[in-house]
Amino acid sequence: MRVISGTAKGRHLKAVPGMGTRPTTDKVKEAIFSMIGPYFDGGMVLDLFAGTGGLGIEALSRGMDRAVFVDMDKKSIEVVRENLTACRLEQAAEVYRNEAERALKVLAKKESRFDLVFLDPPYRMKTADKLMEEMHGLGLLAPQAVVLVEHVSDYRYPEAFGPFVCRRFALYGETAVAIYDYQQQDLPQGNQS
Repeated sequence: MRVISGTAKGRHLKAVPGMGTRPTTDKVKEAIFSMIGPYFDGGMVLDLFAGTGGLGIEALSRGMDRAVFVDMDKKSIEVVRENLTACRLEQAAEVYRNEAERALKVLAKKESRFDLVFLDPPYRMKTADKLMEEMHGLGLLAPQAVVLVEHVSDYRYPEAFGPFVCRRFALYGETAVAIYDYQQQDLPQGNQS
């Protein structure tokens, strides 16, 4: 695993020991960024099931200003920190060990707003749509945010739900990638709840 492009191009990323994580392959990562980028002019990124931090680090390398990495696993958090240091990106990152839904509530209290979100949960979890609706409800998404969901290929999330519309869906062996555009409707003045 390595950083494919940008300021940290070519730097190798350490893997999380054991079988608990499933890092995004370089091939899939390259395809993902050709669909959503390939480069960015600033913005905030959330890597919610960070694992090695590979997706968030790639986004920083390609021009995002800041990234928040969240994972439950202690080893993952250590590896994310080591990978950020190896890529000289630790100043642009916040790293938290927390459960996904709890982390979203904490980030909402800090009034964080994300332009790009990576949801790459363990394949047994099929709750990315619920997490996206929660992010919407908590005001965590910037207008026109992009949410990328990586999941097992024999499962499909809805084409559209709430303010989310699937722009692109692609299969890479056992991996499926769904890219959602967040189409926030601004409420008329006086109707804001």
